[in-house]
Amino acid sequence: MSELSTEDWMSIFFFITFCMWSISVLLFGRITVKHIEREMAKEDILPAEWDKGIGMRYPAYASIIMRPNAKRHASIVDIEATKRFSRKVDWYLAVFVQISSVVFFTLMFTVAYLYGPDS
Repeated sequence: MSELSTEDWMSIFFFITFCMWSISVLLFGRITVKHIEREMAKEDILPAEWDKGIGMRYPAYASIIMRPNAKRHASIVDIEATKRFSRKVDWYLAVFVQISSVVFFTLMFTVAYLYGPDS
């Protein structure tokens, strides 16, 4: 069996972080965002129509849930309703999605810088 090179290890680590990031986004969307938007719909607070299918509101929900006391002046989602309807499990999922996003995108840019085409 041959030894794995540094590039092979980076590929393996990149694939693992991509899977973790994908799982975190899927869980956050299916559990947290679905719950919050269902509760908001009961109060006739609907998400922005232009964001249907894009998912730009996911990071907004995650940052509001993670730091509910931060001063915000503008957001694409209703801040007060998000605070009101978030649960403890939503905080854990928000932390999971934020950390996995930072790790994945940092590794992605590192791999692109180290192993990308020289131009």
